[in-house]
Amino acid sequence: MFTKDDLLQIENHGLSREAVEKQVENFRKGFPFLKIIRSARVGDGIIAVDEAAADALRADYREAQGKLKIEKFVPASGAATRMFKDLFSYVESGEMNPVVEKLAANMDKFAFAESLAEKVAPEATLKEKVEAIVGAGLEYGSKPKGLLLFHNYVTGPRTPFEEHLAEGAMYASSNGEVNIHFTVSPEHVEGFSTLFESVRERYENRYEVKYNISMSVQKSSTDTIAVNEDCTPFREGDGSLLFRPAGHGALIENLNDIDADVIFIKTIDNVAPDHLKADTIKYKEVLAGLLVATQARVFHFVEQLEKGEADLEEVKNFVEKELCVVLPESVKALEGEAMAAALLRVLDRPLRVCGMVRNEGEPGGGPFWAEDSEGKVALQIAESSQIAPEQKALMAEATHFNPVDLVCATRNYKGEKYDFRNFTDPATGFISSKSKNGRTLLAQELPGLWNGAMSSWNTLFVEVPISTFSPVKVVTDLLRPEHQ
Repeated sequence: MFTKDDLLQIENHGLSREAVEKQVENFRKGFPFLKIIRSARVGDGIIAVDEAAADALRADYREAQGKLKIEKFVPASGAATRMFKDLFSYVESGEMNPVVEKLAANMDKFAFAESLAEKVAPEATLKEKVEAIVGAGLEYGSKPKGLLLFHNYVTGPRTPFEEHLAEGAMYASSNGEVNIHFTVSPEHVEGFSTLFESVRERYENRYEVKYNISMSVQKSSTDTIAVNEDCTPFREGDGSLLFRPAGHGALIENLNDIDADVIFIKTIDNVAPDHLKADTIKYKEVLAGLLVATQARVFHFVEQLEKGEADLEEVKNFVEKELCVVLPESVKALEGEAMAAALLRVLDRPLRVCGMVRNEGEPGGGPFWAEDSEGKVALQIAESSQIAPEQKALMAEATHFNPVDLVCATRNYKGEKYDFRNFTDPATGFISSKSKNGRTLLAQELPGLWNGAMSSWNTLFVEVPISTFSPVKVVTDLLRPEHQ
């Protein structure tokens, strides 16, 4: 299948022949669907937190905060091209569409309006203004979302990058320091770095913190080979193999490189201006409070199990009722050391607490109870592509969806960091049809970061209000109340 030149290219890409052959095999066999048992709901896998409990959990987090190394992890590599799809269409065809109509009627309400006015003449036509937004001028059509102006303030407009700096100071600081890691595209590292240096002093003075900002790019060693429709390797005009980025699931490698006790994960475009941040801060602390409280109990039981001093029935009840892991009957029948070893395998793994928003429209990834290959039933975040056609009705029945609002605990009770790569499900992923230079190809994506890439983590779901979820998928989303 592969020539000597192919093998050299594979090696230079940071991949092994065996890994690429496995990728090709995945194309041929496809990926199995997740075995969904039912959707998770409040009282059945999703925890609803009342005000008293919320206050207690926030206090738990704040008490632990100064003893923890905390990191905020922000996937920020995506370009804003899709955000401006309708603007590109208008520039190319000249045909008006609803998005451009709304943009034109509210141009002065956008945070980038003043910057745009500096790039075009006062008498500029609508088309000239739109061209200046996506092309020569603001160049928003080729920039990442993190560098666009999203929100207006008396002190001047802010980018999502800056909003994450502000958020980080409000809930992710420890001993006066805020650690934030952004995953970015190689071509935009300089842009993010330049922006940070220009605003660092302002935000450090305002929030009385010191920022430690780091960035990484998606590793080429996580790329996947492209194939033709017959599953033979797709080759470029010069005969070389084509490798493609494998989706956000590849970022488990970047996440794995972070040395922190607690990691908050949130996407770059899900930000709100300061006057609407209260719920975000509150529920980030609620999630983190539940994380540290649950982790403390896990550590207690793991230590007891390792010493042979555990009440096995008490541990089993904790695993099934509080950690939401339903053990298979074969495990429940075990006794003594065998049962202790089985419970230890369940407990000794990374832990995450995920916010879930009530579904008020089309859901994204949803919260489900799913069964693994060993018969264990636990909570999973599943995308529609992971669910078999005959189970699609379960997606429609889901009451909540995943807004990518996670808090993760990374260490075992001895303080040793887990290797996250040992807790992925390589049997998860999906295949899509793409094209290059007019030729059809099949592309393969790794399991999503919060789906298959974390499928073997212990997981808790907590209901969070819709006010904590304000993503920007289309430019006119910036006109919504949550961004004004």
